[in-house]
Amino acid sequence: MKTVFSSSQLVHAPKMEIADGQLTEAVEIPQRAEIVRDEILRRKIGPIWTPQDFGRAPLERVHTPEYLTFMETFWSRWTAAGRDRDAFAYVWPIRQLRATPAPESIDGLLGRFSFDTGTPLTANTWEAATASANTALTAARFLREGDRAAFALCRPPGHHAAADYFGGYCFLNNAAIAAQWLRDQGTARVAILDIDYHHGNGTQSIFYERSDVMVLNIHADPRHDYPFFLGHADETGEKAGKGYTQNWPLPLGTDWSGYSIAFEEAYRWLGVYSPDVLIVSLGLDTYEHDPISKFRLVSDDYLRIGARLARLGKPTLFVLEGGYAVDALGINCVNVLEGFLNG
Repeated sequence: MKTVFSSSQLVHAPKMEIADGQLTEAVEIPQRAEIVRDEILRRKIGPIWTPQDFGRAPLERVHTPEYLTFMETFWSRWTAAGRDRDAFAYVWPIRQLRATPAPESIDGLLGRFSFDTGTPLTANTWEAATASANTALTAARFLREGDRAAFALCRPPGHHAAADYFGGYCFLNNAAIAAQWLRDQGTARVAILDIDYHHGNGTQSIFYERSDVMVLNIHADPRHDYPFFLGHADETGEKAGKGYTQNWPLPLGTDWSGYSIAFEEAYRWLGVYSPDVLIVSLGLDTYEHDPISKFRLVSDDYLRIGARLARLGKPTLFVLEGGYAVDALGINCVNVLEGFLNG
């Protein structure tokens, strides 16, 4: 299996984040990607490729031009305002507050284009995020060229980023960008299976009214964990997309015995939809020792996930999302890939 990875993804290196009401050390750090890369090399599952640059056009098929311009120009505007540290938003246009007309202040724009305090923007965020998107696009191109599977070693992750906002450590929605590119290249039906511990709110919102991209999410119940405001079982799509979104919110503490039931239900949906390409938003924060999550999967469970996905018999693109137990991240990630190859 080909892996795609760019060292440019490492330049986004926040030191701190705001979580649980406190300023703490960042957990979405460059070492995550390096650990996965090193495990791929150690276990020799296939070559590692450098991504090609697809330009801005595929990004604009998913994200709004205004949002992309904000992201691309943010740091120069931030420093022009006399700032030189990582940036956090502190006010958002919710409920009775107006989102339009757009504010001109860089602080107002931070609130307009974000939805949490845990995702700092740095001097190199745009470079890393575009490299991550190109990583997913290059891996998708391998599938179009006939590969059975490919792994996009994306970092920063993407599934919390919507068309016009960032959050959850995500800036560009790598899985959605790859899915849209595949559609534009002639792939008729794409399915995205998101198995990250946290609901992929951005991916769901992007495709919520469409039937050409099915979005399936298995995740922690949003009544009890991030992102809190999306990911309930009654969210099943709207308009042409009615029925093409499905969510399996699970209780905190879920282990394989409970998780596997939801996984099999999602698997049956994939069988009915019969996508031409499957994209797996591969979050490994379902692991029992993940520092910010509360599921109880063990390392062998990831072998089972990979093997089961292989039995679907569809071209499959794995896109790395979350996973913050760095000591085990590489093992768990490559277990999925190796399980798929052996399955």
